[in-house]
Amino acid sequence: MTYFDVFQIMLVTSPSEVLKEHIADVRSQLVSHPLYAKINSLEDIQKFMSTHVFAVWDFMSLLKSLQRNLTCVAIPWRPVADANTSYLINEIVLGEESDVDEKGTRTSHFQLYLKAMHQVGADDTLLKALFEKLDSGNSVKEAISTIGINQATQNFLNFTFDIIEDNKPHVLAAVFTYGREDLIPDMFLSIVKDLEAKFPAQLSVFKYYLERHIEVDGEHHSILAYEMTESLCKTEEQWEEATTASRKALELRVALWDSVLETISR
Repeated sequence: MTYFDVFQIMLVTSPSEVLKEHIADVRSQLVSHPLYAKINSLEDIQKFMSTHVFAVWDFMSLLKSLQRNLTCVAIPWRPVADANTSYLINEIVLGEESDVDEKGTRTSHFQLYLKAMHQVGADDTLLKALFEKLDSGNSVKEAISTIGINQATQNFLNFTFDIIEDNKPHVLAAVFTYGREDLIPDMFLSIVKDLEAKFPAQLSVFKYYLERHIEVDGEHHSILAYEMTESLCKTEEQWEEATTASRKALELRVALWDSVLETISR
């Protein structure tokens, strides 16, 4: 059954609702993933963060790729065709690159995550190795394949950078909006809060990161991202490409969570 067969069956007028229907089962798998219930110690949090940080990092590359496409970052500057989409992505970039930490100091969400990792004692050796490879002139694909991360993480990252390389703004926007939502269920936040009550000196920053993520990304950025995607998907073919890519991104996130669960369960 094709995307538009479903569209006809559902008799809906919004392609975005059809997209959501196509990815609903995978999103449900993420929200109810058994990984969350297995996290019950500082060591489990450390293992989770050591893998999840790669998803936090490549999300920023996805974000900047959208900004590059939807705004003018070249010199000399030229006006862009759609100032509204420029506003939408610039607003998101502003929050992701220059939010505030728990003390009110300006920081990116990625840097805040690193701060949380260091506080809890999570291993960032592989992340540092990735950055060293990139700084030495290796391509992203070369770096990903040689630093020793597991296959699920490699697949996740490679998909993101394949999407970036394909450089289709409507697909980038859809993956960013529907396929890369960090679906943090209430259960997971409750687990972290319970652990933080026991270990405040190790988990206060991570708890703040999760709460801030839900507050900013869930309540503000998601609305902007939905509007951005809808403005870029102008044809049936573009909506179908957006749907396929969003579903694939979520499936790879499920596989990533499976790999973390396996590590925690050892």
